[in-house]
Amino acid sequence: MRILLTAIYPYVFLLLYIIIPFDNYIRALPNILLGILLVAFPLVVKKEDFKKLNKPPIFLFLLFFTFLVLNAVFSGRMEGDIGVIKKVLIAVGLVILYIPVHDFKKINRAIIFSSLAAIIFTIAHFVVITHETGNFELGDSPQVIESLLVDRLYLGLLSILSIMLSFQSIKKTFHPDNGYYVANILINLVFIVAIGSKIALIALLILLLLKQFYGNNKRRQLLITGGILIVFAGVFFLLKGNTSQPVNLKEAEEDEIGFIENPTNWELRSVILKCTQYIALEEGFTLAGIGFKTTEERLVSCYGSLLKNSENREVLISKKYNTHNQFLDFYLSAGLIGVLLFVIFLGQVFFQNRKNYFPTAFLFTLVMYFLVENVFHRQIGAYYIGFILILLLSSGNLIKVNGIKQD
Repeated sequence: MRILLTAIYPYVFLLLYIIIPFDNYIRALPNILLGILLVAFPLVVKKEDFKKLNKPPIFLFLLFFTFLVLNAVFSGRMEGDIGVIKKVLIAVGLVILYIPVHDFKKINRAIIFSSLAAIIFTIAHFVVITHETGNFELGDSPQVIESLLVDRLYLGLLSILSIMLSFQSIKKTFHPDNGYYVANILINLVFIVAIGSKIALIALLILLLLKQFYGNNKRRQLLITGGILIVFAGVFFLLKGNTSQPVNLKEAEEDEIGFIENPTNWELRSVILKCTQYIALEEGFTLAGIGFKTTEERLVSCYGSLLKNSENREVLISKKYNTHNQFLDFYLSAGLIGVLLFVIFLGQVFFQNRKNYFPTAFLFTLVMYFLVENVFHRQIGAYYIGFILILLLSSGNLIKVNGIKQD
C-alpha cells in the first residue's frame, strides 16, 4: 500500500496544480485532492524528508503564521480572521505536503500544462462569444473579461510562472524539448498581450531587467537594459495617456464613472488607497492590527462615506474591495508585528537566494503581485503562493535541482 501511495502521490500533486484555474467549474476536486494528500502524507513521508523544512525561511514563515493565529485568538477575532488565516495555512500546508515529492519536474510541467489549458479554454470561450455577438475586441473589452477562465490578474500570474519555468528548463545545448519550451513562452507572451494584463507585462519587463544583473556579457546586458528602459517609458506614457487623473472623491462625482467594473483600474485603486490611508491615520501606530474582518468593514464604511454616486457606491460596497496591497493589508489587520515578520521572511528568502537568478525572479514576482493584490484573500492566490514558496524554500539551492541552469 505504501509503495502504491508513494508512486501516485506526486501525480496527485501534479493534478492539483493543473486544475487550480478551473476551480470555479470543479470546485470540490481541489479539496478532494488536498484530502488525498493529507491522508497519504503520513504513509509516504520519510524522516529524511523533513530536513527540507530545516531552513530559516521556513521557520520565519511558520513564525508569521503562528503570530496570525495567536494574534487572532488573544484579540478575540478568530471568527472574523479565519478566512484569511486558512488561506495562509494552504500555502504553509502545500510546502509541508510537498516534501515527499523528489522529482520537481513533474510540478513544473503541471504549471505549464495548467497555463496552456487555461489559454485554450479562454480562447474557445472567446470564439463562442465572438460568434454570438459578432464583435471582435481584445485588451480591456468586456468580451475578453467574460471569456477569461479566472481573474485576469491570476491568469497573468500563471502565465508568468509558465514562462519562467519554461525558460528555466531550456538547456544550453541542443535538446528536443527546447522547442516546446520556446513555443510555450511565445504562446503565453501573446496571451498576456491579448488579454491586456498590464501587471503581468510590467512584471516580465522587470524580470528581464533583473536578468541583466546575472551573467558575464556586460555589453549585451547594457543593450538589453537600455531597450527595457525604453519599453518601460513607452508603457508608462501609454498608460498615462489612457488613464484619467486620480479621482478627487470629495470634489468630482463624475470621475467615479467607469472605474467600478475593472478592479485593476487606477481610479479604483486611488479610491482604495485613500480609504486605506484614512484608516491607518485614524488608527495610528498599531502593533497587533484591527483584524482582517474589521479592516474590510472599515473600508466598506469609508467607500460609503466618500463616494457620492449612489449606484457606484452600492457596487463598490457590495464587492467589498480590499486594500489591493498585501503589505498594507497585513499592517492594518495584523499590525506592525505582523507586517514586519512577513517582510523579514521575504528578506531572508532574498538574502539566501540573491546570487541565483531564478529564485530571485520568483521572489520578485511574488513581491510585485503583493503590491497590487491581497493574494491571501483568494484561494487560487494561496495555491500559487504555495507553489512559489515551494520553489523558493523546499530545495534551498535551485541550481542543484534537476540540473536547472542559472545563466
